[in-house]
Amino acid sequence: MQERIDTQIWELGEQGSTGNNARKVLGSASVREAAALLAEGKLIAFPTETVYGLGADARNTDAVAGIFAAKGRPSDNPLIVHIANRSELDAFVAEVSESDEKLMAAFWPGPLTLVLPVRPGALSPKVTAGLDTVAVRMPDHPVALELIRASGCPLAAPSANRSGRPSPTLASHVREDLNGRIDGIVDGGPAGVGVESTVVRTNTLGGATVLRPGGVSVDELSRVLDAPVSQVSADHGADLDPEAVTAEAEPIQSSPTEAGSHNAELRSELRDDITQGGATEEAPRSPGMKYTHYAPSGQLEVVSGSDDQVEKKIRERLAAARVRGEKTGVLVFDEHLAHYEQLADVVLSLGSQYDLREAASRLYAALRQFDESGTTYMLAEGCSEEGIGLAIMNRMSKAAGGRIHRV
Repeated sequence: MQERIDTQIWELGEQGSTGNNARKVLGSASVREAAALLAEGKLIAFPTETVYGLGADARNTDAVAGIFAAKGRPSDNPLIVHIANRSELDAFVAEVSESDEKLMAAFWPGPLTLVLPVRPGALSPKVTAGLDTVAVRMPDHPVALELIRASGCPLAAPSANRSGRPSPTLASHVREDLNGRIDGIVDGGPAGVGVESTVVRTNTLGGATVLRPGGVSVDELSRVLDAPVSQVSADHGADLDPEAVTAEAEPIQSSPTEAGSHNAELRSELRDDITQGGATEEAPRSPGMKYTHYAPSGQLEVVSGSDDQVEKKIRERLAAARVRGEKTGVLVFDEHLAHYEQLADVVLSLGSQYDLREAASRLYAALRQFDESGTTYMLAEGCSEEGIGLAIMNRMSKAAGGRIHRV
């Protein structure tokens, strides 16, 4: 790709708020300028309620190829298409099921991505990695929605970071990774949720499978669908092996009479999501399913279990790291900060252990802080895998390359 010499940043003045620290910029000249560049096939980073995304016209193959080049992203990792209105789906989605309609009504705009059958030829094949499905969401952020509307484009938009790095929750994070590689950044302040959207594929029984945990929980999905919802494991390696994914998919709710037939069909559909025609190397249906992501430069390990056992293990691992001459860091909840203030070189907080949404919003920024401080070895406290805790543990596991100590 042609190297961009400098990346334009539009800093949007605060003119009111619409939640999640969003800045109200509807109709602003800066958004219209960024939208015009998107319509020309340029690459623009923009805020959403989850993380910052790197947008390009999803119909323009050259523009979409620019996303992969800028990020250094594997070409078989599909992209999520962002829209601003439900009616936009008709141009590139072949069919929307009743279950998908229920989820849209309940969670759009919001941090939920749906995997839907794509209309042949309507989008660049690079968006879907050549699959017959496309992942779509409607972000809950006034800047993102106005940008999409003004551009007139469905926007393919993965997280606006170099592939494998922690996702950006501030415009400054985008600039650190992509300055000179993209055409502009719309600065809308800090992202709110802090972890990417939940990715879901519905099934013919009215239920669904969560392919990537995120800002919408399994319990919330189950309540809306009134049908069983299953999920892949939060562990790093579980979604690399199709048989392992199928074996570890957990039914969240089902009646005794429905459970057997539902689970059998669900396992079949989940296997189909990850393998095709007997092959085990199909592109994943969802971003985040196949590759290590979100990783800091140093080595991260996660310790999960009872408070006492977690503290004991972290102390042991820190002592060993000091002997090796590592610059150490810990990422723990507020309630435990005092235990490590004299034991690690860098001590960062996830917030209260009783507010996991705060932990989600802090996670990626903390991983970047470790990099900025030159930390070479880090330990993070794990959390419950209920609700958004599943998304937090999924991201931590991937950032740690699967190095989780369960004590």
